[in-house]
Amino acid sequence: MFKSEYLNRVYAEVERRDAHEPEFLQAVREVFESLELVVDQHPEWEAAGLLERFVEPERVIEFRVPWVDDSGRTRVNRGYRVQYNSAIGPYKGGLRFHPSVNLSVIKFLGFEQVLKNSLTTLPMGGGKGGSDFDPKGKTDGEVMRFCQSFMTELYRHIGQFTDTPAGDIGVGGREVAYMFGQYKRIVDRFEGGVITGKGLTFGGSLARTQATGYGLCYYAAEALKHLKNDSFEGKTVVVSGSGNVAQYAAEKCTQLGGKVVAMSDSQGYVYDPKGIDLKKLFDIKQKRRARISVYADEVPGAQYVEGCRNIWNVKCDVALPCASQNEMDAEGAKTLIANGCIGVFEGANMPLTPEAIALIQGNGLLYSPGKASNAGGVATSGLEMSQNSMRLSWSFEEVDEKLQGIMKNIYQACYYASVKCGKPGDLMVGANIAGFLKVAEAMMAQGVV
Repeated sequence: MFKSEYLNRVYAEVERRDAHEPEFLQAVREVFESLELVVDQHPEWEAAGLLERFVEPERVIEFRVPWVDDSGRTRVNRGYRVQYNSAIGPYKGGLRFHPSVNLSVIKFLGFEQVLKNSLTTLPMGGGKGGSDFDPKGKTDGEVMRFCQSFMTELYRHIGQFTDTPAGDIGVGGREVAYMFGQYKRIVDRFEGGVITGKGLTFGGSLARTQATGYGLCYYAAEALKHLKNDSFEGKTVVVSGSGNVAQYAAEKCTQLGGKVVAMSDSQGYVYDPKGIDLKKLFDIKQKRRARISVYADEVPGAQYVEGCRNIWNVKCDVALPCASQNEMDAEGAKTLIANGCIGVFEGANMPLTPEAIALIQGNGLLYSPGKASNAGGVATSGLEMSQNSMRLSWSFEEVDEKLQGIMKNIYQACYYASVKCGKPGDLMVGANIAGFLKVAEAMMAQGVV
């Protein structure tokens, strides 16, 4: 599979141990394909067993989460926290509440998070967690009781200098607030930095809600400018998903001159040739927590189409997949290529299958992996931690300016790493190598731990 005997040996062992974890194996294989360009230059890695340690989480925590629904019935979900790598800082990464959550998904997310956090240049290690609990259709009381039960176990494993979770799919401001309240109640301390994505009245950061979506567009704009001498101005854009990342990617893209014509949820997508009405979308998703099909019911000229994967049939110049892992397969990629798309920038974590990535890159489209282009969220979480530590609150403009600077620096790090390893403009290779080298240097310096 790999030219490097060392990479082959380590990956074979990962396959043997984790054969039942397809998402994790996919993430490791993608990174190893990039590391093949530099591994022979570092024989000290093999001598120190660096890659063997890098692919193995430092700690995996799995626990039951019992809670009582509104009818008085006891429910039980599984909770997870994978503390993957703390070489450059405390574990940092979101919590995902979704029926698809299992150990493979959490390990792949934690593995990616290590490299993503490294790219931000902030002192954060990588971790990830969550549960197969589905907050959709649950009352506020049910969500609160679940979150309190989840944190009653998780609290003993986290802390502002140990592990600092945040939100992810299914975990927004409501869920973060419930979990923070329970943590504070148990430990009897106000540790603002223990969890990020908090409300503004109790230590949250302005621009944190918008950060992942905004950061995605800042990164994409930098790539379009540098590699294509182009911009979002006048471009037709498709954004998959309609959660936090998708909403604010659509907003920033629109502010930068693009026209978002399609968005989706897990059941289907809406197409609005006039451009998505963001005020209406925010009302449907943020206030009413309704399905995206409601948009087509209430906006004249908009269409709703069953099947979320079909969204890539909508003709566009730029695609921003912001829903979930492996949402775009080879067929979706082929359609984008045939329709003249010029770039695909990942807002979700690993939303393209390996086959889709190969087609996109092989046909000359711009492509950025989520570990680089969606790093704005965790970067701003790091800025929230800084504000909590300093007992300060920065303005929206201050945080947004810092976010723009971080995303430009991430792009430049990816690009220059791609040039240095002989693959100029291959932002996936650049992101994997730039992120890994920093972590590897720290791990080598700290010994066999």
